[in-house]
Amino acid sequence: MRALRIDGSSPYRRLIGIGGIGAGIFFELEGNHTLGRHESRLGRLLEVRDYCKLHIVIHYVAKLLGAHPSGSPFHVVPLGKIGDDAPGGQMLKEMAEIGIDTAHVTASSGKPTLFSVCFQYPDASGGNITTSNSAAAALSDKDVDEIAELLNSDGLLTIALALPEVSLEVRHHFLKLATEAGAFRAASFALAEVAPAKASRMFQLLDLVSLNEEEAGALVDHPFSADQPEVLIQNCHEFIQTCCPYLKMIVSVGKGGAYAITNETWQHCPAPAVDVASSAGAGDSLLGGILSALAVGIPFIRGKSSNGTVDQSCIRSALEFAVLLASYKCLSPHTINQLADIDSLSDFAQRQGRSFSAEVQRFFTGSRA
Repeated sequence: MRALRIDGSSPYRRLIGIGGIGAGIFFELEGNHTLGRHESRLGRLLEVRDYCKLHIVIHYVAKLLGAHPSGSPFHVVPLGKIGDDAPGGQMLKEMAEIGIDTAHVTASSGKPTLFSVCFQYPDASGGNITTSNSAAAALSDKDVDEIAELLNSDGLLTIALALPEVSLEVRHHFLKLATEAGAFRAASFALAEVAPAKASRMFQLLDLVSLNEEEAGALVDHPFSADQPEVLIQNCHEFIQTCCPYLKMIVSVGKGGAYAITNETWQHCPAPAVDVASSAGAGDSLLGGILSALAVGIPFIRGKSSNGTVDQSCIRSALEFAVLLASYKCLSPHTINQLADIDSLSDFAQRQGRSFSAEVQRFFTGSRA
C-alpha cells in the first residue's frame, strides 16, 4: 500500500495534537426542516461509526503518512483523556491499529469517554451534540506541560494541532508552548468558540486554521452567501492581511468545495460531485488531508496566482488533495472513511476525471501492490 513519503527532506516528522477522543451514535431524522427548540422528532438509529475531532484528523494523517508508534517514518502523538470504560478502550485500540502512539492518552476514572449524538437530515446535512462533562474536557494546563519537553525536541519538525472538545483555555496554553518550540501550529474551532478565540488573539498564534463557512462568517462578522461566496472569502483575506499576515486559512463550503487563503491571494477548489452517504466528518478529513500534504512538502496552493478557481483536472496542491479526500470521505456513512489511502484516492480521482500531477506523485512511496 502506498503512502505519502516522509524522509530527511520532509518539512515535518511529527504531529502532537490535543482535542476530543471519543465515540457516538447517529440518528437519521425524518424531515429536512431544521430541528426546533421545542420539537420532538422521530429518527432512525443508524449503524454508523462516529468519532470525535482529534481522532478523525489524526487517523488520516497516520494512514496517509504511514505513521508508527516508534516515530518512523512519522510520529502521531495525541494528548488526551478518555474514560475508564469500553468506548475509551475501543478508541485506544483503533488508534494503535493505525500506527498512532497512544502513550499520552490516559484513562480518567469518574468521567466518561467523550460521546456525541449525531443527527442527519434526509439531504445528508446534519450536526451533533457532544458531552461537555467528559474525560476529554478534564485535560488541563498541567497535562499539556508534561509534553513540553516532547514539543521542544525537534520543534521545527513538529505540527502542533489544537482541536475542539478540549477547553479553549487549555488549547491556548498548548499553542503558546508550541510557539515557543517553533512548531507549525494548526487549529479549528467550533462556531461558539470563534469570537472568544478572536478576542484572546489565538489566531495570531496559528500558522493554519480550518473553518467552515459559518465559522469563517463569525470570524469576520460577515455571513456566507451561496450566491456570492467570494464576498466572505475577500473579508477573510482582509482579516489575514490586517491581523495575521502569516496565517493560512481553509474555508470549507460543503458541496462547493473549499477555499485556501493566504496573505497574498486566495484560491478555490470545487468538490467533485458524489452520492453523499454522510457529510459528517468531512471538514475534519479536509484538515487531515491538508496537514498530511504539508508534512511531505506539497505546496499549500498553486503558487501566488491571482484569485480564482483552480483547474479541477490535475491535483497540484495541498488544497486540492484535501478536497479530494473530503469528497471521498462523503462516500462513507461513518465519520472516518476507513478505506481512504493513496491508492483508493487515486482510483477515486480517476473516476472523477482527475489525476495527481507528476509533482505530487513524486511524494508517493513505491508502486501499487
